[in-house]
Amino acid sequence: MAGMLQMRRSRGALSGFLLMLLGLWGAIIPFIGPYFHYAYTPDSAWTYNTGRLWLEVLPGAAVFLGGFLLMIARGRHIAMFGALLAAAAGAWFTLGPVLSPLWNHHVPMGGSPAGDTVYMRVMEQLGFFTALGVVIVFVAAAALGRISSVASGLRDIEEIPETPETTVPADTVPVERVPGHTGPLPARTRMEPVVPAKPAKAEETRAVPAQDTTGTVGSGTVGSGTIQ
Repeated sequence: MAGMLQMRRSRGALSGFLLMLLGLWGAIIPFIGPYFHYAYTPDSAWTYNTGRLWLEVLPGAAVFLGGFLLMIARGRHIAMFGALLAAAAGAWFTLGPVLSPLWNHHVPMGGSPAGDTVYMRVMEQLGFFTALGVVIVFVAAAALGRISSVASGLRDIEEIPETPETTVPADTVPVERVPGHTGPLPARTRMEPVVPAKPAKAEETRAVPAQDTTGTVGSGTVGSGTIQ
């Protein structure tokens, strides 16, 4: 369970730094804006009132704290709390001036833009409240999604014990033995294809005429065993 709550600090470092800058801007701009003609009424530097406390100083401090928690957190629960705190404060930057008449006798708190032109008054409205709150909510939501995507945090590296290498013997074919033969058979040789022998031709026989045993030899006649 502890591993599920752990995370790398770099997960929320960038988002936390941006939220700290935005929170610092939201809390300080009503006091230093009049120096460069960018202010809400009363348009004098370092002027404090209740409206600025509830609508700018407190939400700016909450965003700064949420960003700081994101930067230093090594646990998901702390980082998620910082992101949610910054998102809620950013939403208050946007909705606070609209909802303030509900408890301020139907009068909006925080004053009104002090610019001389319509363009300047629109930019003051965006920079002090509306756009500032939207950007804070966006950065906090992105940080919250990045933190939630870490399923198991830091995983412990398991050491695998080293096992001695073993030599696997090669596959061998058992030697066949012939019954009554004590030794192994000789190595097998390649068998040549057997060519059938051609049938032998019958020898031609020639008839030999029988000799005349009754013939004469010289002047003698072979007769019944006597020579005349």
